[in-house]
Amino acid sequence: MKLQDINIKVEVYNQISELSEDEQNLCAKAKEAAKSAYAKYSHFNVGAAVLLKNGEIITGNNQENNAFPSGLCAERVALFYANAKYPDVPVLKLAIVAIYNDDIVKDPTAPCGACRQVMLETETRFNSPIRTILVGKNKIIAINDVKSLLPLSFSFDF
Repeated sequence: MKLQDINIKVEVYNQISELSEDEQNLCAKAKEAAKSAYAKYSHFNVGAAVLLKNGEIITGNNQENNAFPSGLCAERVALFYANAKYPDVPVLKLAIVAIYNDDIVKDPTAPCGACRQVMLETETRFNSPIRTILVGKNKIIAINDVKSLLPLSFSFDF
């Protein structure tokens, strides 16, 4: 037996102004999307904004449903819509913002496992890394590829 560490590097920012202008804009779009989420049950609004290689920004937000787990996370809403509208255009960046009690949450909210798998499949599909930006009130975390978020991922690479 051999033990092996799996480490990832993340960028940590103290404020949104430290990001590039296009990333600040992407985060603002994600925040706007979060405000209109349908989160009737959890009151935890999440917004996602996807920057495509063609310059388009696609947003999505969480959609809850009384018949849990029939809802869908913001990340998957945005990615599925982007892939439906622009099936041949790679995703470059994804920003995620969560709001609770009308304010951005203190610490960044990371994608759930199902979203990570969809994000990874999108990254793999286009053979193009997706920079993921997780926005919190106290800090912003950026990860340069989804593989780092899901190192032991499911794939058909046998």
